[in-house]
Amino acid sequence: MQIYRHLPEPSSPLALAIGNFDGMHLGHQALIKQLNGFAMAKSLTPSVMTFEPHPREFFTPQNAPARLCNLREKLEHLHAAGVQKVFICQFNQAFAGLTAEAFIAKLHQVNIKTILVGEDFKFGAKRTGDINSFKQAGFDLISLPRVDFNAERVSSTRVRDALFSGNLSLATQLLGRHYSISGRVVHGAKRGRELGFPTANIHMRHERPALTGVYAVKLSVGQLNGLNAVANLGVRPTIAGVPKLLLEVHVLDFNGDLYGQHVHVEFLHKIRDEQKFANVKALSTQIAADIVTARQFFNTVIPA
Repeated sequence: MQIYRHLPEPSSPLALAIGNFDGMHLGHQALIKQLNGFAMAKSLTPSVMTFEPHPREFFTPQNAPARLCNLREKLEHLHAAGVQKVFICQFNQAFAGLTAEAFIAKLHQVNIKTILVGEDFKFGAKRTGDINSFKQAGFDLISLPRVDFNAERVSSTRVRDALFSGNLSLATQLLGRHYSISGRVVHGAKRGRELGFPTANIHMRHERPALTGVYAVKLSVGQLNGLNAVANLGVRPTIAGVPKLLLEVHVLDFNGDLYGQHVHVEFLHKIRDEQKFANVKALSTQIAADIVTARQFFNTVIPA
């Protein structure tokens, strides 16, 4: 998959899907499936345009929604879905000020034959552009109706709400897969090892993830897939606390070295919220209980 941080000179004709694609939920997947099918039928290159940062992070950073996936994770999802080119538009003051007409003019600089968007897609300064704007500009347009689950629209907001409330089952249904976070294992303070529960400390690029707490998870790295583990995503309030969220994963019955590895963590079951304990001994006792709970989950539940 080719990645561009600018619109290149015209090359092979493109079919272009435009959107934020945060989380790559069922609605996004339906759009990409349509993109790939149409591109193949018309001998076009299946391509995506997305935005970094998320527009709401630019306009209202203090009130922006939690990210479901960072940019790397988004690109991994798009690559797995068969997208061949991705254009990452830097959403800054200049881009935010583009009129709908100016944005369309930029698209005309590239060899785009067909544009695919959701039926409610808006663009341009003050969101003045819509799907009719693309049609009037001469693009072939495919607008996809919303995708519903249980008579409600599938959306990134709905996925966030499910994760925040601990309803991982609903989140899995909306995503078509288990929610996951990936990152590189880095050296930490070795607190887990001191307590008898060594952890892989995963570098977080999510400043405000959509979920926190203690979970039964699966960790995959390289050729090792689906290792049973327990994860804590939070600020470690018992041990002085930290200003930034940490993702710490204790892999059950594992003695390997994960430092420097890029790992993939799937969240399967919420065990409890993060809490502050009276002392380190009480914390250690609870961690042992969490591991028992996780083992019971893995022994009795076969994840979808």
